[in-house]
Amino acid sequence: MGRIQLGVMALFVLSGLTACVTPTANQAGLIHSGFLFESAPFPSVHASSLVETDAGLLVAWFGGTAEGNEDVGIWLSRQQDGAWTEPVEVANGVQANGTRYPTWNPVLFAADDGEITLFYKVGPSPREWWGSVLKSSDDGRSWSDPERLPEGILGPIKNKPVRLGDGTLISSSSTESNTRPSSWRVHFERSTDNGENWTIIRPASVDTGEEVHAIQPSILIHADGRLQAVGRSRSDYIFQTWSDDNGLSWSPVTLTALPNPSSGTDALTLQDGRHLIVYNHTPRGRSPLNVAISADGENWQAALVLENETGEYSYPAVIQTTDGLVHITYTWRRDLIKHVVIDPHELQLMPISVWE
Repeated sequence: MGRIQLGVMALFVLSGLTACVTPTANQAGLIHSGFLFESAPFPSVHASSLVETDAGLLVAWFGGTAEGNEDVGIWLSRQQDGAWTEPVEVANGVQANGTRYPTWNPVLFAADDGEITLFYKVGPSPREWWGSVLKSSDDGRSWSDPERLPEGILGPIKNKPVRLGDGTLISSSSTESNTRPSSWRVHFERSTDNGENWTIIRPASVDTGEEVHAIQPSILIHADGRLQAVGRSRSDYIFQTWSDDNGLSWSPVTLTALPNPSSGTDALTLQDGRHLIVYNHTPRGRSPLNVAISADGENWQAALVLENETGEYSYPAVIQTTDGLVHITYTWRRDLIKHVVIDPHELQLMPISVWE
């Protein structure tokens, strides 16, 4: 299998030459880049999610003193009149008996009728957490009381669900075991009744060799009806698994040629049928942060470098809004949430060299 060759600053290797594209406004297709807030009542943030509503964008993330601390809650900001509202905490991990757990990985999702669901995790660690949800019928201005998902159902673990043409809803999920080293396993939660009931489906086992340890899938929808899930692995490369039957079964997890430093990614299928992924183009660390485009989900072209300075730029979330623009949010050094807007039709794509 071809591997992506890393060049100077581990950005992109383009036709055998290292391309040091800087994350500035003069990159083709990059319309806007800015922060949701400059100061907030929490010192650390991570794992953003975004969704389009009739009133504008919503962005959620978890914030507190540090990831995994009990004071970490789910925070949200709304886009209003071209600006972002002050962050507000919409969920925490306080239990009926007064015990408080950290919260994790919010995922925003809009139903066809406009109702917004906020999925998130509660628990002492990713190995012991459970899924909870809030719902909003007024574009995120107010939220229902939290509800715990059914036993064994975690909801989308980091990235947004997808709805297929027949109405089937698929949440891409995963688990991490309490063993050392932890066992990472992808699974999918599939519903044909708009989320009332869920069926867990796991990729097939490999015939030979070791299973790829993988979590946090994103689902791509191909023109021929096939589904492809891609995401984070512990094997230095982004993983993939495929479904030919609307998510009823999935192929064994294998590795792609795109590098991955065991950090979260996100991806989507664009309105024009191409696929877009946001990821760290390096097997180590969480910089740079890159955007790539593919026509078939397997052969990728370099599109943008969002960040390339020293530090952590990670856990992207990406959507395409009804106007055709692509919006990305991501963790900026664990201090802030950054928002980037892209016109996918204006991107200048360049080949990424590979070596065997």
